[in-house]
Amino acid sequence: MRPILVSALFLLAATATASAACDVKDARIEESIAAKKQLRGAENKQLVRDLRTLRDAAIVLDTFKYESECERLLTIVKTLTAHPETSIERAGDTDEEKAEEVEEAREPKVVEPKAVDSDAAGSPAKAK
Repeated sequence: MRPILVSALFLLAATATASAACDVKDARIEESIAAKKQLRGAENKQLVRDLRTLRDAAIVLDTFKYESECERLLTIVKTLTAHPETSIERAGDTDEEKAEEVEEAREPKVVEPKAVDSDAAGSPAKAK
C-alpha cells in the first residue's frame, strides 16, 4: 500500500510540474505591456501587436505540448517587454505600410472552387 501511495504522490507532483511548465497567464504579458509608457505610443503599435502575437504563439505551443519552446518564447517576450527601448531599437522598422502587409498576410486564404462547365464536363453531345 505504501509504495502505491508514494507512486501516486510522485505522479501527482510530476503532473503539476509539467502543467505549470509554461504558464502564459502567470507571465503577465498584458500587464507588462500596460506598465511601459514607451509601448503606449502610436509609433510602437506594431511592436505591441508583435508582442501579443508572440504571446498567442506561446499559448498555441503550450496547447500542443511544446512546453520547452513555450517557455523559451515567454522568456523572449518578457525580455522584450522589460526593455522596450532596446526592443524598439532592435525592431527598427515602424513602417505602417509594411505592418499592414503583414496583417493582410495573416488573413487565411480561401481557394475558390472552379466552376464546372456542364457541357465540358463530359456530357454526351446531343444527336440531331
